[in-house]
Amino acid sequence: MFDLAAPLVLASGSPRRRELLSGAGLRFSVRPADIDETPLAGEAPGNYVRRLSIEKAAASISSPLASPAEIVLAADTTVDVKGEILEKPLDANDAYRMLRMLSGRTHLVHTGVTVSVPITGARRSSTIVVATEVTFGDLEDAAIDWYLETGEAMDKAGAYGIQGAAGAFVEKINGSVTNVIGLPLAETLTLLRDATSA
Repeated sequence: MFDLAAPLVLASGSPRRRELLSGAGLRFSVRPADIDETPLAGEAPGNYVRRLSIEKAAASISSPLASPAEIVLAADTTVDVKGEILEKPLDANDAYRMLRMLSGRTHLVHTGVTVSVPITGARRSSTIVVATEVTFGDLEDAAIDWYLETGEAMDKAGAYGIQGAAGAFVEKINGSVTNVIGLPLAETLTLLRDATSA
């Protein structure tokens, strides 16, 4: 879609983010950032993903494998039910609890995206937070049990992946679909373009 003036590093191990960026024609390497993702007391979901994307970018930049010339892209996604942060489930019971919470209601998916670019002798970072409204239909226990048996729930915020079998649960989306997958693609590409052309 466009060429970057420096190597791009994705500070995430998410296969969904890799697929989205690859699908947009970007070439990049992957260097996941290992940080503590525990929410702070009283932290709002949007602030939470903003903070984690910034911390992931900083951790990737400070890696012994990092190069000063790299552009670093980091992101974090969470599901928000009336201000409660739903991260990846701890186990099947936790996944069931989350899906029961999502049943028959509208929730928000927030993704924080940070881009850090090299400038003369330093770095410049830009961060955005994108929110998408997702409405689930009423889920019967049998539907939740069926979804849990697919195994999709366990590595995804809010215990579901819209690009998989859980797409059957979604009645309505208001906003970026790729944001719900894990990276708001249009907004991320704009952020990259603006950050590298400034």
